[in-house]
Amino acid sequence: MLEIVTLPVLTDNYIYLIHDPVSLETAVIDPALAQPVLDVLQEKGWQLTYIFNTHHHSDHIGGNLRIKQQTGCKIIAAQADSARIPSIDVGVNEGDVILLGQHKATVIATPGHTSAHIVYHFVEDNILICGDTLFVMGCGRLFEGTAEQLWHSLQKLKALPKATKVYCTHEYTQINGRFALTVEPQNLELQQRMTQINLLRSKNQPTIPTTIAEELATNPFFREDSENLQKTIAMINRKPVDVFAKIRLLKDHYS
Repeated sequence: MLEIVTLPVLTDNYIYLIHDPVSLETAVIDPALAQPVLDVLQEKGWQLTYIFNTHHHSDHIGGNLRIKQQTGCKIIAAQADSARIPSIDVGVNEGDVILLGQHKATVIATPGHTSAHIVYHFVEDNILICGDTLFVMGCGRLFEGTAEQLWHSLQKLKALPKATKVYCTHEYTQINGRFALTVEPQNLELQQRMTQINLLRSKNQPTIPTTIAEELATNPFFREDSENLQKTIAMINRKPVDVFAKIRLLKDHYS
C-alpha cells in the first residue's frame, strides 16, 4: 500500500507526500513550500523521485525548484502548462499513465479552475489527487475556464469508483459545508457530516481525505440533479450544467 503524509502549510494548503515502501519511490504533490517537504524526507529517510503538479498557481508550485535542486527529482505536470511551470521534466496529457513504483496514476484533464488543470487517479489504489478541481463539499473557482468546462471535468470525477479517496489541496471544508446547507438544507447526510467536520476542525484535524461516495451525498457541485437543491435555488427542471453554473455563482457571492 502507498503511504501518504499530509503536511498543512500556509493558511489552508496541504502538501502530500506519497511513498511506495516496495520500490522506495516517493512523490510530492503541489509543494507550496520546500522546507516542510525536505524536513519530512530527511526525517523518514526517503529519496524524492517526483513532484506531481496539478496546475501552475504559486501556492502549488512554490517549492518546486528548490526541492528539485536539492533532491534531483523530476517535475511532472501538464504539457499545456509548460510555459507556466518552470523546469518540467515530463509533460503529461489526458490518459497518460505515470508509475510510482508499480502503482499506476492515470492523468485526467480537468479544465475549469485553470485551463490546463490535471488530476492524478491511482486506479488500483483508489486514490485521487485532485488539486483545486474538487474540494470537500466544494469545487474550484473559475479563474480561467467556464462553468460548462468545470462541470464536464467534475462529471469525470463523479464517475470514479465510490470508494475512491479524494485528496484536495485546501482546507475549505467548513465554509463549503455552510454554503452547501444554504442550497440544500433538507439534506440529512449533509447536516450529519457538518457535525463531524466541525468536531474535526475544533481539534485542528484535517477533513481530508474524503471519498467520492461522501461527495455524491453532500457536495452541491455533485448534486445538480437533486430536486430539493433545484427547488431551493429556483432551477427546477433546468439543464444540469445550468444548475451547476447557478450554484457556482451563488458560492462566488457567499461569505
